[in-house]
Amino acid sequence: MPATRKAAAGAGELPGPAGDYGFVVVASRLPVDRVEEPDGTSEWRRSPGGLVTALEPVMRAANGVWIGWPGSAGPALGSFEADGLPLVGVGLSEDEVTDFYEGFCNATLWPLYHDVIVPPVFHRPWWESYVVVNQRFAWAAAQQAAAGATVWVNDYQLQLVPAMLRAIRADVRIGFFNHIPFPGYEIFAQLPWRRQVIDGLLGADLMGFQRHSDTTNFLRACRRAAGLTTRGSLIRVPGPAGVREVRAAAFPVSIDAASFGEMASRDDVRARAREIREAIGNPDVVLLGVDRLDYTKGIRHRLEAYSELLDEGRLQSPGAVLIQVASPSRERVEQYRLLRDEIEVTVGRINGEHGELGSTPVLYLHQSYPREEMAALYLAADVMLVTALRDGMNLVAKEYVACRNDESGALVLSEFTGAADELVGAFLVNPHDIEGLKDTIMRAVTVPPAQARRRMRSMRRRVYEHDVAHWAATFLDALKGSSPHQLQGVSS
Repeated sequence: MPATRKAAAGAGELPGPAGDYGFVVVASRLPVDRVEEPDGTSEWRRSPGGLVTALEPVMRAANGVWIGWPGSAGPALGSFEADGLPLVGVGLSEDEVTDFYEGFCNATLWPLYHDVIVPPVFHRPWWESYVVVNQRFAWAAAQQAAAGATVWVNDYQLQLVPAMLRAIRADVRIGFFNHIPFPGYEIFAQLPWRRQVIDGLLGADLMGFQRHSDTTNFLRACRRAAGLTTRGSLIRVPGPAGVREVRAAAFPVSIDAASFGEMASRDDVRARAREIREAIGNPDVVLLGVDRLDYTKGIRHRLEAYSELLDEGRLQSPGAVLIQVASPSRERVEQYRLLRDEIEVTVGRINGEHGELGSTPVLYLHQSYPREEMAALYLAADVMLVTALRDGMNLVAKEYVACRNDESGALVLSEFTGAADELVGAFLVNPHDIEGLKDTIMRAVTVPPAQARRRMRSMRRRVYEHDVAHWAATFLDALKGSSPHQLQGVSS
């Protein structure tokens, strides 16, 4: 018989018995995208990204299901299968896409959690939509989870789901992982619904963060916003059945390093890398930036530093070329449209001032590319520039390192990324310090080959030993130890 389950306020009793799945992944998005074919038909294809790669073997072994939103407004898709994975599609209306996704997630939480680089907007109807959508995800998880199942909730869009799910299904074990930074309390305290968010997160048995500093910030928020007692990594949470202890810890996310390394070894990818360098005139040095077009990524600071290096003659065109890939992101949000306009004007100015016939100092690419093309770009670049103003991890830095099989290349890495804690062979930089950024770029450009190899070797060792499978296994092992339930179908 399934364990007794009480519904969350206003949700009503959960109909029928417990679900069929011993492992449930809950994320804002499904791990597949609907692709329209030329003949008018459509099919589901797996989305790029390490999370599904890491969790697929666990899902198969533990009888798992993935719950998420397909990415466009419409009714719930319900249960279906794609690429051999059981999936459940949660629906969002047009208003919910506007209020929940574009509003509260991307105009309230995203800027707030990224150190208020742009001002967050606190709009009560957005919060109300956030509550409604989180309840929908919690309800879907409750319906799919078998008795005693493990449920892994992911990221800031779903911070209320753990407590909502626990109210419905007290029998399941719940983990939550926050993929973006968790801000210091003085910033987090600006959120009018700070207590509700903390209470929502503390429905989990285990809270995972990218960095130890994020964990420390969360523990302080538990004390300040909720008045709770913490002891080391444990938070004491009172409830109807007595006091629960929730653990908070850092579990740095990573990539499928081996697949990137194998891809970068392919003859066609290596040939494409040579073609890229030839297409831009075989410059002495190729610098590369790869980002979503987002104000947190420090693209403006990077362009400013590069422009000044050209002005000062420390770098010269055509001897140096910066390739900037800026994949489209949240283009219906006003801040992102403004950023795109500013970046394009800046690129035009640099090329106008320093370009020559047949030579462009900045190659700006506002589009997304398949993984093979990205691997070729990583191979073509002498220096990778990761200058984020704030980032939970930044997997691009790890992808670049994984592709450098010959141990060449250099990484300029913002100290405000989670990757900075791990990639000690990088040239660390404060991207707000333009003079320091310029000097660091020049150190990376001129680093002696032997030193570059030592630095790259240490970073590659870290990325390969702590890959995405290691991240998932470490988190799930910790979650197993957080309660007496065991993850079904997976051995320790």
